[in-house]
Amino acid sequence: MLVDTHCHLADARFDDDRTVVVERARQAGVTHVVIIADSAPNTGRVVELAKALDLSATAGVHPHEASSWSSETRARIEAVLHDPVVVAVGETGLDYHYDHAPREAQRRAFGDQLTLASQHGLPAVVHSRSADDDMADMLRDTEAAVVLHSFSAGPKVLDVALQRSFYVSFSGMVTFRSWTDREAVTAVADDRVLVETDAPYLAPVPHRGKRNEPAFVRHVALCVAEFRDTAHTDLARLTTDNAVRCFGNRIAQLCP
Repeated sequence: MLVDTHCHLADARFDDDRTVVVERARQAGVTHVVIIADSAPNTGRVVELAKALDLSATAGVHPHEASSWSSETRARIEAVLHDPVVVAVGETGLDYHYDHAPREAQRRAFGDQLTLASQHGLPAVVHSRSADDDMADMLRDTEAAVVLHSFSAGPKVLDVALQRSFYVSFSGMVTFRSWTDREAVTAVADDRVLVETDAPYLAPVPHRGKRNEPAFVRHVALCVAEFRDTAHTDLARLTTDNAVRCFGNRIAQLCP
């Protein structure tokens, strides 16, 4: 039994076969999926899908969309945080690699969403790329629970995550030959490690180059289990328990 803790199932690339994709995941032992939002308009779509498919949703604004952040946007996000299908705030964070939004706008949107997560007792799903200094500083001070999704940041961010007992989620990147940071995979405590697809992106080996989907999270789990020198079944049980602890009882109730 596995939980895909980060999937962009509302993406248009799933429009033709979304229900088939979900059924294929369940047949592969992926009993639950957290559908990730990346903008205020997308949040509404994600919540609708979560309800229709008996899955879970997040609500938030991605750093690429941080220029859209305003008091009105904040109010729209906060308004849906009371919905029982919403289990986290985000995807939020900092991305200085692409800089699709000004860095100050990214920091403002990220800080506000960390505050919302703390105020509502929800975890914040955090994207971090090429922003280690600012990311470490902002995470060090937050009162929110945090999930560092598709972890690929450097030791400065990892050190804060370990010190603060944040959740760290690994994606298909760990299956790539270019992945060299086994120590990050092994450093995370047993009760804080998660697995994800980040679908439709980052398809793991042996599906690299194709559209990613939740069923493929098993390849991530197999690789993480190998790195951590543990049985795949134990890793699956561990990460599912962690997903329930992180995102709440909704996942436990919907996992058979």
